[in-house]
Amino acid sequence: MGRKERREREQKRENYATQRSSEKRKNTLIAIGVFAVIAVIVGYAVYIFVFEYSQSAPGGPEDAGPLGSEHSHAGILVKVFGDAFDFSAPAYQIKSAWIHFEGNDGSTIHKHATGVTLGYLFQTLALGLDDQCFEFQDGRSFCTDDTYSLRFFVNGEEVSDVIDYEIVEDDKILISYGAETPEEIESQILELEAMQLIK
Repeated sequence: MGRKERREREQKRENYATQRSSEKRKNTLIAIGVFAVIAVIVGYAVYIFVFEYSQSAPGGPEDAGPLGSEHSHAGILVKVFGDAFDFSAPAYQIKSAWIHFEGNDGSTIHKHATGVTLGYLFQTLALGLDDQCFEFQDGRSFCTDDTYSLRFFVNGEEVSDVIDYEIVEDDKILISYGAETPEEIESQILELEAMQLIK
C-alpha cells in the first residue's frame, strides 16, 4: 500500500505541476495577446494623429495645405491716420498654427502652410478687413470715403486688395488708412522696408 500511495501522490504532483504549467502558459499567452491589441490601438492612434490630425487640424483655412508644407515670413505695417497698429500685443500673438505673429513681435508674419491668405490672418485676429474697410475688435471702422482711403501695397506696388494674397518669403505689406500724400505713403513704404524680419 505504501508504494501505491507514493505513486498516486507523485501522479497527483505531476498532474498538479502540469496543470499549473498549462495555466501559466495560458495566462502568458492571454497577456501577450492583450499587449499586442493595446500596441495595435496605440500605433493606430499615433498614425491618425501624426498623418491625419496634424495635417488637417481643425480650425484651419479650407484650401490650406498641411501644416509645415511651407514656412514663409513677411513684414507688415498697418497705419491708421499715420499711427502704426500694434500686432505685438498679446491679443494678436499666435492665434492660428497656420499663420500668425509670434515672440511679442508685431511686424513679421509667420506662415506655416501653403494656401493661407492674409484674409485668414486677419480673421484669426478678429479684425475685419476688406477692400474698403479695416475694422478693429471694438467695432471701430475705417472705411474708404470721399475724404479718406484704405490703400494696400505689396513690395512697394499698390494693389486693390490683400485679402486673397498669399505671402511669399520676404514680402513687405503696407496697409494705410487716411488722406496721405504720395510723399507720406513713400515714407511709410520706406519705414516698412527698413524693418527687419524676425525669422
